[in-house]
Amino acid sequence: MRAKVVLLGLAVIGGASFLSLASGADDSGSEQARIARGFQIAPVKLKLKGRNRDLVGLGSYIVNAQGGCNDCHTNPPYKEGGDPFLGQPEKINTDGYLAGGTPFGPEIVSANITPDDEGKPAGVTYQEFKKYLRNGHDPDDPDELLQVMPWPVYGKMTDHDLRAIYEYLSAIPSIGPHEEE
Repeated sequence: MRAKVVLLGLAVIGGASFLSLASGADDSGSEQARIARGFQIAPVKLKLKGRNRDLVGLGSYIVNAQGGCNDCHTNPPYKEGGDPFLGQPEKINTDGYLAGGTPFGPEIVSANITPDDEGKPAGVTYQEFKKYLRNGHDPDDPDELLQVMPWPVYGKMTDHDLRAIYEYLSAIPSIGPHEEE
């Protein structure tokens, strides 16, 4: 009886693994799987020359599958007819991807986090980017804390993950004007 239970358990696990592979899902959680998935889901053409390919892929995974950055930093986040919250097949607004402009009340507007002319996301260095995500101080007014940006959550990420996000953001197309430092 015990052997039958063990065999049945192995068959169920094997069947679930087969179904996972057949559906294209990879539940291994390995960094390589997340990197590969990041490249699959990147909604824009990436500039990889001179960049760490693995960090770009991982950053895409974090930004597009975990962070929800598009929801606030793209206005509107979806193309007309492509809003999954309305039951439509998802179509990211690639024309405004991560270029900011989403209002949150009368005084707060999401920032453009695409690269500036020097290739720096949101016009900041990696050290500045990491500092803002760790302590939540507004880059435009260091005495103020960011009120909408979920920096208390993102600030808990590892330095490696924050570096990956920064590397990804440096690889996306630059869109529109950037704030002067």
